[in-house]
Amino acid sequence: MAGRGGVSTGVNLGALRSHNTALVLDLLRTAGPAGISRLELAERTGLTPQAVSKITARLRLDGLAAEAGRRASTGGKPRTVLRLVPEAGHAVGLHLDRDELTAVLCDLTGAVVAERRAPLDLGAGAETVVEGAAREVETLLAGSLKAGRGLGVGVALPGPLDHAAGVLHRVTGFPEWNGFPLRDVLARRLDTAVVMDKDTNAAALGVAVREPHAQTGASFAYLHLGTGLGAGLVLGGSVHRGARTGAGEFGHQVIQLDGPLCECGNRGCVEVLCLAAVGRGDVDGAARVLGAAAANLVALLDIDEVLLGGRTVAAHEEAFVRGVGAVLDERARRAGADRAVPVRAAPGGARGVAEGAAQLLLGPLFGLVARPMGGI
Repeated sequence: MAGRGGVSTGVNLGALRSHNTALVLDLLRTAGPAGISRLELAERTGLTPQAVSKITARLRLDGLAAEAGRRASTGGKPRTVLRLVPEAGHAVGLHLDRDELTAVLCDLTGAVVAERRAPLDLGAGAETVVEGAAREVETLLAGSLKAGRGLGVGVALPGPLDHAAGVLHRVTGFPEWNGFPLRDVLARRLDTAVVMDKDTNAAALGVAVREPHAQTGASFAYLHLGTGLGAGLVLGGSVHRGARTGAGEFGHQVIQLDGPLCECGNRGCVEVLCLAAVGRGDVDGAARVLGAAAANLVALLDIDEVLLGGRTVAAHEEAFVRGVGAVLDERARRAGADRAVPVRAAPGGARGVAEGAAQLLLGPLFGLVARPMGGI
């Protein structure tokens, strides 16, 4: 939690030991290889020097922290500085798209140390998909893992789904997945902890962790256009999933009442209109449609920024950023606003969702997101 002057304040109570440890770990993470002293940790967290010493001693014993040299002080002996040991732990991020699998192995800083891609047919049946995904994860680990503890696997895939229960709902175009307990089945197959969320939520989380300003109360929408269209919402610095985990089903807002039939059963959804325009080579038209829907979202939520991602956007990044931005500019002028909400490409590129999936496990270590509900 943030205290006065941007200080992250800790509480010296045994019940909040993990909270205070997360505060210290996050400061070690953001300090990078240069490290940070115990005195600075105490000043930045609001914890006592004694509490910081106990926490850092545990972290060193666990191999999560190490000395990074000494730094001159204003008086007395030089201060020992500590750093996070990135290779002390790892998490797998797994993105199951409708036609492609991406798996990344991330160290404690979130840096990708290994990656695998493979074709995927989400309609091939649950047993086939789970077994194929498990083999890719096992191959990734066998070829890359040298040391450090495994935190588990974060899985991101198209929604709607219940991230808390780890159960898929009726994925558009793949009704056979409705009710499938993917998290628990994959956890049993891999014999490790598994957490799950929508691809758009995972990507939005990845942005929030990657960019510190996004953790301090900012609100943005991540719009993902690939084989489908969805949104991840970060409101007040936290991923917003909604009361029934259904927030962000952006692609199925109707913007043309007599439009073409969408696989969801409605007509004129922004997803079917965007993909149809891309299919006929009208990228500028697709960008305008996406911009119209994004403008509705901006007007509804009054967010600070719009980020664009997904394979289709990545293939025509400049055209989508320009086209969506032009629609938002026009809406802002008509509304008499001083400036339009900015639009830019999301960081992470084609593997942004997979990296965000790994953060479903890494983020809680540093107090960046609520602790997920995992598998075994």
